[in-house]
Amino acid sequence: MGDWLLALLLGIVEGLTEFIPVSSTGHLLLLGHFLGFESTGKTFEVVIQLGALLAVITVYLRRLFQLATQWPHDPQARHFLIGLLVAFLPAMVIGVFMYDIIKTVFFETPVIICVSLIIGGFVLLWLDRRPMTPVHLDAAKYPMRMYLIIGVVQCLAMIPGVSRSGATIAGGLLLGADKRSAAEFSFFLALPTMGAAVAYDLFQNRAVLDFSDFGLIAIGFIAATVTAFLTVRAVLAFVTRHGFAVFAWWRILVGTVGLAGLWLTGAL
Repeated sequence: MGDWLLALLLGIVEGLTEFIPVSSTGHLLLLGHFLGFESTGKTFEVVIQLGALLAVITVYLRRLFQLATQWPHDPQARHFLIGLLVAFLPAMVIGVFMYDIIKTVFFETPVIICVSLIIGGFVLLWLDRRPMTPVHLDAAKYPMRMYLIIGVVQCLAMIPGVSRSGATIAGGLLLGADKRSAAEFSFFLALPTMGAAVAYDLFQNRAVLDFSDFGLIAIGFIAATVTAFLTVRAVLAFVTRHGFAVFAWWRILVGTVGLAGLWLTGAL
């Protein structure tokens, strides 16, 4: 399979998995490992996330415009924007200090990804089955302490396989959010978190990128944008009705198959 076709496949996978709690990065890295896809500095896997971000911006364009124009005179809009900043800051600080470990150890160790997928799947199953009475139904009205704790929990997703959306949703559920608002806040928190991660990764790898890298990234970006746009609204409707069990079992399946594949190929 040629690199261009692999880039298209990986872009589709990114768009389908970015906003569900199954770890898009884990899926991309495992697929790349088994299909022999190598990008310079693993930048492809990070940068195509911008396509998924573009899809979120498109879906929530009206809401984002309202926040941008109303925050000077609307206390609730200011509260939400400050909450997003508070939730973003832990990942920004820890991500800078742990960048080298993340890219050279976590991203290069498929067994860590598989184990994280499996453990995260069981955690998600437990959360989905745990009897809870939600007390926070609107992501824009979470207490400031809740935003901070969700932001700290999000840092676990620096380990590929944990899932950024899975970590933030789990944090929200444990703190009393309902499933829909927890998923929606995860979408909004993706904007500063993933945007900063992509910008920093491009900066760190600026000396080793070449034209061929950008061609593959463009294909993956377009594929991720289209598939994420088609997926993002469906996610909210699905989790509201059915919860997260199907995603939990998928994580466990992918992690188990990944470990089996590593063992069969002698990489385990």
